[in-house]
Amino acid sequence: MSNPEARPQEVVCGADGPDRSELLTPRDVPLGGPRAMRVRRTLPQRRRSLVGAWCFVDHYGPDPVAESGGMKVAPHPHTGLQTVSWLFDGEITHRDSAGTVGVVRPGEVNLMTAGRGISHSEISTTATTTLHGVQLWVALPDRARFVEPGFEHHAPDGVAGEGWRARVFLGSLLGETSPVVTHTPLLGAELVLDPGARLELAVDASYEHGVLVDRGGLRVAGLDASYAELAFVPCGPDTIELVAGADGARVLVLGGPPFGESIVMWWNFVGRTHEEVAAFRDEWQAQVAPDGTVVADSQEVAAGRFGVVEGDHLPPIPAPPLPNARLRSRS
Repeated sequence: MSNPEARPQEVVCGADGPDRSELLTPRDVPLGGPRAMRVRRTLPQRRRSLVGAWCFVDHYGPDPVAESGGMKVAPHPHTGLQTVSWLFDGEITHRDSAGTVGVVRPGEVNLMTAGRGISHSEISTTATTTLHGVQLWVALPDRARFVEPGFEHHAPDGVAGEGWRARVFLGSLLGETSPVVTHTPLLGAELVLDPGARLELAVDASYEHGVLVDRGGLRVAGLDASYAELAFVPCGPDTIELVAGADGARVLVLGGPPFGESIVMWWNFVGRTHEEVAAFRDEWQAQVAPDGTVVADSQEVAAGRFGVVEGDHLPPIPAPPLPNARLRSRS
């Protein structure tokens, strides 16, 4: 998904806050015009930019498509990151300039690697009546941020125990390992817990973790996390205990070792300097508005770093203006 805010905020962090468990509450973000989707954004924010290499967490729905209009995100660019799409309800058609056409469905992960540059679009299908899911971004490390763009799809098998069910879509957990390729060690899993269920997760002690609550509530690492909150657990523990509330819980568990690199993240770009991100923006604008006016059909986008999303005829999304101040790095 794009971040199609007209004036995207630059959220700057220095160090990623105290080395302790904490609750991160989301901010409500409208993605575009009056009928556009609204999302709950828990990363990035002022007191924490990343959990491992996870640098962006948007949580949306359940939204009745008849009221919200569904998802209609026209072609837009990315650099220096991987997008991870995970749905609870609905379907989304993905098209990108690497030639991929795929459908995101509940319980299946779509991972797109932007690398040196890609453009893509995301449109909810006509069969979708309710749209509910998360859009996640992963910052690519310096050694991999200019790799060739690409796409992977995986439908993980479910695993279950007393009072819980899980699907591991990235990394390893609960004896399951995803085959999806990432460029830093990562964990991504959906867990569903019955009312009052208790689950002790064996985790990598070198990872920091985030537990995002989609439904219900639970206690994790001494914190009471409720709907749309993300509980952050720092490195150190080799187990994390989850205790579901009276209504049970559905959560995403995200993790990875501290990223260890500073990044500049603005709009849909992850770079390393203000100048680099400004250059990415200018390259996209040169493709979508070669004569100064944004083309009306994405098939008219000029050749360049971000390619052309074949088969998509929506007008591409132009880049918003850069802020007046220099973009600053975060870590």
